Amino acid sequence: MEMLVVSGGHPLSGRVAVSGAKNAALPIMAATLLADGPVTLRNIPQLVDVATLARVLVSLGMKVHGDTSAALHFETVDDSQQTADYELVRRMRASICVLGPLLAKRKRACVSLPGGCNIGHRPIDLHLKGLRALGAEISIENGYVYAAANQLRGADIYLGSAFGSTVTGTCNVMSAAVLAEGTTRIEAAACEPEVIDLGNFLNSLGAHIVGLGTPCLTIEGVESLSGGDYSIVSDRIEAATLMIAASLTGSLIELENVPVHHMTAVLEILGQVGLKISQWGEITKVDGRGERSAVDFVARPYPGIPTDVQAQMMSLMSVTSGKSIITDSVFPDRFMHASELTRMGAQIRREGSTAVVEGIPRLSGAHVMASDLRASAALVLAALAAERETVIRRIYHLDRGYERLESKLNALGAVIRRVEDQPVELPMAPSLAENATRRSHRAA
Repeated sequence: MEMLVVSGGHPLSGRVAVSGAKNAALPIMAATLLADGPVTLRNIPQLVDVATLARVLVSLGMKVHGDTSAALHFETVDDSQQTADYELVRRMRASICVLGPLLAKRKRACVSLPGGCNIGHRPIDLHLKGLRALGAEISIENGYVYAAANQLRGADIYLGSAFGSTVTGTCNVMSAAVLAEGTTRIEAAACEPEVIDLGNFLNSLGAHIVGLGTPCLTIEGVESLSGGDYSIVSDRIEAATLMIAASLTGSLIELENVPVHHMTAVLEILGQVGLKISQWGEITKVDGRGERSAVDFVARPYPGIPTDVQAQMMSLMSVTSGKSIITDSVFPDRFMHASELTRMGAQIRREGSTAVVEGIPRLSGAHVMASDLRASAALVLAALAAERETVIRRIYHLDRGYERLESKLNALGAVIRRVEDQPVELPMAPSLAENATRRSHRAA
């Protein structure tokens, strides 16, 4: 197992490119199961999650291979496979996105209930509700979802809940509905850019989906989808993470491939903090050299501030003078990073789905442990601005969703080393006998 050792206090400068979006790439990769011909996906990020889903697709009878241009090629070579095995699916929640495509294309699907980051309760009941509405017979046995339908049929489906829309649920139901007979209308569909990207991909193969980017989708079923060539949208979460790094270190950096049109709420809140962001052609300049101001915000579904940026913003507020109130309405329990930031000196108080952050001048390096993907990024960012060295363990979370984050930060001037994990050496406590001897000497 590996860990990161971060030396804090180094300013950043230079230019790096934002990679393709993980949250778009994964459901689009799953949807290649629907295609009758070969599919090439470009701007694919090199991530552990991408490699894991590629293995899932190979186990389902697909040929997956890559080249040197950040592209992956997909082609079905055996359509008899219908089971997505536990040993692969348990590693990544997004694996559940193969359920809809498998069911629609191969009439049967057996998919293990998913794993993933520990960020709160995330049931798949809305996925199953939507697929049942399309005519699927579904049961859950021994940790697997079993689904069957000789022919899916269009239906009116409501995917809302008390917690808002479901992103992966919308992806699953939309992917299944493109091959359903008749018209499907999805109400309370997720509006995230990654859902739009999946819809655009399916349309590029011959699907008929309208309303992308709105809560109301209309899908006219087609008999088949062709192969194609498609480029994944850039990662708005990685872009926000790098922008926050510039603010934390008081630096001026340049970013390529920033999807600014998907980041309105994030850019607004960062502007309130004091970050200056400007466009120069294809380059986004990010200037964090000015004074910072504390801000309050609520993480919400798109177009609000993403829950996937909440942890990184908490690191920034930890060293910003004043009090910040941070609420996560998407995953109210997603605050496990707060306790690790307090190990670095941050002043954070948890109150239900809200964290109250009192900014301090500087954090101190410490040994910390990542609890999930975005918590990992938050700890790396905090370490950039901390005194001395910070050691971050369980960074396998980081590798699931960021393409060489420490390499990109090092290219900008950070000092981060990836090394094999070493046990923490604790000072030996004196034995009872040694203590007794010392007391007797003092008495004498």
